[in-house]
Amino acid sequence: MGMPGIEHDRIAEGIANKLRAPYNPSKGTDIVSPERVVEVEIDAASLSRGIEQLQGYKQLRYLGVPKQLVRAAVERTRGTKIGVMDPKGNIIKRAQRPSTKKR
Repeated sequence: MGMPGIEHDRIAEGIANKLRAPYNPSKGTDIVSPERVVEVEIDAASLSRGIEQLQGYKQLRYLGVPKQLVRAAVERTRGTKIGVMDPKGNIIKRAQRPSTKKR
């Protein structure tokens, strides 16, 4: 495996290109478009943090993960409205619109 930042950037750039949306490597969620937001996580330990990063967005929310994490990400997002994308930006688990009511 290469350096984590490189893998993260590679996946984020791949998904951003597919969605034709900008990848913002600085703070906040990695990819934000009018329709979707994507947070890229490359290790199982940070899936929960990725899910937290997606809270509060009105768009469809996705975790973008490397192939080896797809199953874990689908498990982790079960029962949530957050979807899962593979490194190429293919939708593995479809996101649902977050409800607009505040908790």
